[in-house]
Amino acid sequence: MEMTNAHWPGSSEISDESSVAGIGKSVSTETKKKRSRSAQAGLQFSVGRIHRYLRRGNYAPRVGASAPVYLAAVIEYLVAEIVELAGNAAEDNKKARIVPRHLQLAVRNDEELDKLFGNATIAQGGVLPNIHESLLPKKTMKDKGEKNTSRPRPVLRSEVVEAE
Repeated sequence: MEMTNAHWPGSSEISDESSVAGIGKSVSTETKKKRSRSAQAGLQFSVGRIHRYLRRGNYAPRVGASAPVYLAAVIEYLVAEIVELAGNAAEDNKKARIVPRHLQLAVRNDEELDKLFGNATIAQGGVLPNIHESLLPKKTMKDKGEKNTSRPRPVLRSEVVEAE
């Protein structure tokens, strides 16, 4: 009796029904395409790059798998918020392009972002327009739109005599 190696593992003859993928792996007609961690999380910012920065930055000896995903999501949210406000500032100034001045106006006019970036300097951002109250011209009664509420005008003797 002659034995062929077709039924033994590692044989040179491979039938159509045998698995090329290996033990425990299912055979699929199409290979599954790899998706980045950013795509899996639905983010635009690179999770892998942030993970690398966390590892090389000596922030901690070990970095969890979800830490860079969370950090990427937070950074993406902050950037989206700032860009939206800066776009509004550019639109208010009738400009189509966001420049550092618009970023400065966006950050400094938002209370929470101003607190977050309080000590940060935005290059070419300028300052917020602000005129101190004491330098403004004094408001008169006519400017305020109020009536004179002081005591009534005294009646003259000549007016009293004419009335009789």
